[in-house]
Amino acid sequence: MSSLALIGRDIRLASRGGGNTFLAVAFFATIVTLVPLGIEPVAGLLHAVAGGIVMLCSALAALLSLDNLFQADFEDGSLELLVTGPLSLESLAASKIAAHWFTTALPLLAISPLAAIAMDLPGAGLVGVVLAVALATPAVSAVGAIGASLTLSAKRGGLILPLIVLPLLAPVIIFGAGVVRSKLEGAENGAVLYLSAFSLAAVLLSPFAVAAGLRTNLSA
Repeated sequence: MSSLALIGRDIRLASRGGGNTFLAVAFFATIVTLVPLGIEPVAGLLHAVAGGIVMLCSALAALLSLDNLFQADFEDGSLELLVTGPLSLESLAASKIAAHWFTTALPLLAISPLAAIAMDLPGAGLVGVVLAVALATPAVSAVGAIGASLTLSAKRGGLILPLIVLPLLAPVIIFGAGVVRSKLEGAENGAVLYLSAFSLAAVLLSPFAVAAGLRTNLSA
C-alpha cells in the first residue's frame, strides 16, 4: 500500500464514521462561542485574549481524535500488516499524520472564521485567526501523533495523551496568539515566522519519533 492509498483509506474510514470529526468541530465551535460570554465586557479585553483562546481550543479539539490515530488499527491487527508492508514506519507515520490533518484539522480551519465572529474581531483579526490555525494545525497533528504512538499500548492511553502532548504544544499556542495579535495591531512581531518554523520542524521530525514509538509498542 502506498502512502497516498493509506491516506485515502484513513480519510474514507473517518468520513464513514464521522464521529471524531464532528466531535472536534462541535467542541471547537461550542467553546469559542461560549467563552466570550464569560469574559467581562471590558473594551479590548476580548481582543487581547482572542488568539490564545482560539489556539487552545483548536489544539484541544484536534486532540479528541488523536487517541484513535493508531489505536483502531492496533486493536484489529491492521497495524501489524501495515508495518510488514512495503511502507517504512516513517512513511506510515507521515501518512497517518497527513490523514489526521485532512480529517480533523482541515474542518477546524474551515470553521475558524466563526471564532473571529464570536469574538467580534475586525477583518484583520479574522485573517489572523485563519492564518494562525492554518500554520498551527500541522504541528498539532504531528506532535499529537508522537503522543499517540507512545501511548498506543498503555491502559487508558487516551487520558495520558493530553498530558504528554499539551506541554509540547505550548509554542504553538504562544506563537499562534502572537499571529492574531500582530494582525490586530498591524505590526509584525515575528510570530508568523516562529510558528511556521515550529510547524515545519514538527512535520519533518515527527515521523521519525512516531516510528520509534511504534517500534517500541509493537515489539513489547
